[in-house]
Amino acid sequence: MDWHSRKVLSWRLSNTTDTGFCVGALEEVFARYGTPDIFNTDQGSQFTSDKFTGTLNAYGIKISMDDKGRWVDTVFVE
Repeated sequence: MDWHSRKVLSWRLSNTTDTGFCVGALEEVFARYGTPDIFNTDQGSQFTSDKFTGTLNAYGIKISMDDKGRWVDTVFVE
């Protein structure tokens, strides 16, 4: 979700926290809309994994993560 426009850029449904699944959604968004300057997530294991953060770093994107216990910051998109 783009925080500025509130537009859903890509979505997928999974019953696991698989990192590859999340990286696939990232790459789909990057191919369609380009890369953002900053990417914000919570501290879920899929978002703190080397594969996910490595993908963001490879594109030169700054990573912003909510503080521990701040699940309410992203709950409306989850």
